[in-house]
Amino acid sequence: MGNITLKNVSKHFGSTIIIPGLDLVIENGEFVVFVGPSGCGKSTLLRLIAGLEDTSGGTINIDGRDVTGEAPAKRKLAMVFQSYALYPHMTVAKNIGFPLKMAGEDVATIDKKVKDAARVLNLTNYLERRPGQLSGGQRQRVAIGRAIVRQPSAFLFDEPLSNLDAALRGTMRLEISELHHQLKTTMIYVTHDQIEAMTMADKIVVLNAGNIEQVGSPMELYKSPKNLFVAGFIGSPKMNLIEGAPAAKYNAKTIGIRPEHMNISTTAGDWKATVGVAEHLGSDTFLHVQADGVGSRTVRADGEMPVRHGDTIYLTPDKVRMHRFGPDGKALTQ
Repeated sequence: MGNITLKNVSKHFGSTIIIPGLDLVIENGEFVVFVGPSGCGKSTLLRLIAGLEDTSGGTINIDGRDVTGEAPAKRKLAMVFQSYALYPHMTVAKNIGFPLKMAGEDVATIDKKVKDAARVLNLTNYLERRPGQLSGGQRQRVAIGRAIVRQPSAFLFDEPLSNLDAALRGTMRLEISELHHQLKTTMIYVTHDQIEAMTMADKIVVLNAGNIEQVGSPMELYKSPKNLFVAGFIGSPKMNLIEGAPAAKYNAKTIGIRPEHMNISTTAGDWKATVGVAEHLGSDTFLHVQADGVGSRTVRADGEMPVRHGDTIYLTPDKVRMHRFGPDGKALTQ
């Protein structure tokens, strides 16, 4: 089981409030991602769940048991950090099996669990190597293996891919997602990268200044952001947020249009625009334009669209997919 319930959980450091108080329910087997900008409290929240930080208020329940005051070792959770934290003098097998050795497991049990974890993580051929002989991705898999052998109620990942290059991060995203499908264990994953959040999560928790702005599936957050913060944070490139007369035309303080929801023409449209930088990525081209009446905007075009710096184009927003926000920043009903 891996049900985790937070009730009015808060964290203060002296007079500095990091998390004012929040409620959250994580169901057994869910892959939940905490996402938000630096300093939003996502890592602190993870550490509160793990027991590495004391709560200032509220309660944390795991599988119906109040663990708020319990030591980390008694919570049946396994944490994977940004740093691999492997013992350089130990082999991969000994690194993976170390938590079991400390728990007093017998040699045969440790050997079986280490081999099972290595098979799941494609590390069988590396068990006799030391960390210095492994790539960054392999070291991270060893760190995950060390967590797997403990058979925890939930895995906690604190920005585990930050030390990897872009290609390896993409590979590890797939491997961790596949691991979740295999183990069917609750996973909580912290990242500032909303692309990781969108591609990995069953449920995303968007945090801002210690507050939960919205909880939902990746597509729920993409299609129906509840406020301007979520609208501007979820999606890459970011949503175009426009105020003034263009927004007032649609009875809103602010309208939001995603770059892929702008129709582009070379002859006519709502807004005349001049192309600045055109980022050609193969399948897509991102156009950074200066549009009359709405300022600097980003538009997603077909990758083979023949457009260059200084060209004139015309933009028309997709009215059906437009988002409207009131003076309080909250989404208005369509």
